[in-house]
Formats: sequence, C-alpha cells, structure tokens
Amino acid sequence: MSESVAKLLAGRSICVCAGSGGVGKTTTAAAVATGMAIRGKRVAVLTIDPAKRLADSLGLDELGNEERRVDLSGISEEPIEAGGELWAMMLDPKATFDDVVARHAPDEQAKQRILGNRIYQQISGALAGSQEYMAMEKLYEIHERGEYDLLVLDTPPSRNALDFLDAPRRLVQFIDGRSLRLFLRPAGIGARFASRGASVVFSVLRRVTGLNLIEDLSEFFAATSGMVGGFRERAERVNQLLADEGTTFLVICGPAGEPIDEAVYLREKLREGGLPYGGLIVNRVHARPDPEPGTKDLGAAVREAVGDDDLVDRVLAGVEAARALAERDAANVEDLIDRTGEPDPILVPEQPDEVHDLAGLVALGPHLFGEGAG
Repeated sequence: MSESVAKLLAGRSICVCAGSGGVGKTTTAAAVATGMAIRGKRVAVLTIDPAKRLADSLGLDELGNEERRVDLSGISEEPIEAGGELWAMMLDPKATFDDVVARHAPDEQAKQRILGNRIYQQISGALAGSQEYMAMEKLYEIHERGEYDLLVLDTPPSRNALDFLDAPRRLVQFIDGRSLRLFLRPAGIGARFASRGASVVFSVLRRVTGLNLIEDLSEFFAATSGMVGGFRERAERVNQLLADEGTTFLVICGPAGEPIDEAVYLREKLREGGLPYGGLIVNRVHARPDPEPGTKDLGAAVREAVGDDDLVDRVLAGVEAARALAERDAANVEDLIDRTGEPDPILVPEQPDEVHDLAGLVALGPHLFGEGAG
C-alpha cells in the first residue's frame, strides 16, 4: 500500500518538491497544496517556473510576486474542512532581489546606489543562482510571517535539481567578489594587467555597450560591500530552515530511466546533506490495460464491439503498445524500489488529459492522498 501525502506531511510546515524537469513536478506540487487545503490547512504554493505552469494548473490567468488566494468553492464533492485555504504565487526574482537589497543595505543612499547601478540591473534577474536564492529568500520571508500551516515550494527545473540548495553560497561568493575586487584595485598586479591587455578589452566593451565596465563594477562592489554579512547570515538561516524537522522534501520523478536515475541521486544527496526526506512520488505511470473480469478472448470481445476487422487490428495493436508501456513502467518502478530501498512510493497514473485546472488537480487527490485520506 502506497503512502499518503497527508501522512508524509503530518507535522510539517514546509514541503519542498524536488525533481528533474519534465516529470510533472509543478502540477504535483499544486495538487499536493490543493489536497492539503481541502483537508483544512491554510496552504501557500510557490513556484519560480518561468513557463507559468502553476498558474495554468490552478486555472488562473496569472500569478505575481505576492500570494494570491485561489477560490476552492465547488471544486470537490467532499466539503472543504474548516480553515482550508489555498494561496499561490510565482516568484519575480528581480522584485525579490530589490526587496532583499532594501532589507540588507546599510542606509538609503547605499540602497539607491545599488538599485541604480547598471551592473546590478543586469544581473539581478539573470545571475546564475539568483532565481534559486530568491526562492529561498521568499520561502523564508513567508515562513517567518507565520500566516500559513504549510508552504509548498515547486523547485526550478534543472538537470541537477538540488542546484538551488547551493545558490545562497554561490550568490554570496559573487557579491563578496574578492577576486574581482583585487582585479579592480588601482594598484598591484590587477592594475598592471588592466593597464595592458585588459584596457583594450574594456575599451572595446565600452564602445560596443556604451558602458564603462570598470567604473560600474567598482561602484557595484563598493555599494554592496556592507551587505555581504547580511546575505551570508540570511543564507545560513535559510539553510537551517531547510534542515529543520518541520521541513520535508518530496522527490518527484517519472517512470522512465533518466528521471529514475535522477530521483535516486536526489534521495542520496538529501541524505548526505542531512536534509529531511519525506518520500517518493512517481508521476505519469501507465496502467496496464487489462480486460474486464470474465473476458476470455480480448480479440473476440473487441471484434464484437467494433465489427470492422481493420479497426480491430489497430485497437489490439494499441492495447499491446499500452501493455508494453505499463510493463516498462512497472519494471522501472521496481528498479527504483530496489535502488532506494523504499517499498511504497506513491504512484500517480498517467492522466488522459493535461491537468490545467483545479478539477484536474482534485482528480489527482485519490492517488496522492489515498481514498479517504485525511
């Protein structure tokens, strides 16, 4: 018997959905959040997915950088338990980065220098790791407000789905910028290098871009010099929150080979990092197309129902193809169980249609939560 998501999240205030891209992770995160809201929790689900699939899954036109309440009325045959609410947001890394600068800047003048700096304006939405770091910042900020029973984070699609855990360190290293600070000093090795070949490079860049790169970099690092400690301290708090017993990671994968490999890798990395692991969800599993009980001859049954021999052959070929897919998926799930030692992953079957509204998310509930799971 598979686990229930409700059981895995009992006593938890943060659920991080991790997994490689293309496995339905965003939809699963939205379905988990919806199911928990139906079960009486005040839930907020956050995504940094630029494709806006979370808004689509929730049947919304758009989401912004602040939580937006989702109307749950009439979505379930069962009444929503008292207190149940669903909120959602899609992170705007640039806006969140600006908020972080405003929080950590030593004074108003420093804040304006940073926000107006052309280097900052370029990197604040595009710097490697900035999206992931800002997701962690937003998660921490909302958690500290204490307004929700559960936060569900949909992590970014990535070949290494745990890159976001390293984002705070990488961003702090960049802002610290010790090697670049040395390079930009007016004296020493950096200055001699800059006065030779580098000056030619910067001269070309200035003509092409219209930017004085040296001046802008110097201004950026000078303005952010007083913020490194604040960034580092916040990053440590975020890491502590992710490792807290109130947090859990759900690893989501598909039933094919590469997503299975990624799930095994993620589970091992979570264990190595001392991060709280909750369980496995295998999404889009093909069900075996077995005939109804009592059907002895499938071909005869199809021929009786259809009548056309050519169509019968095509139907039977389709059944065999579906059976082969189901057998492949079953073998891959067994491989996953053997490699992880986890006997009861949650299996979510392939849906006949794309999930693009709340009704579709609710339809996933019995597979994620089990019949009658509360």
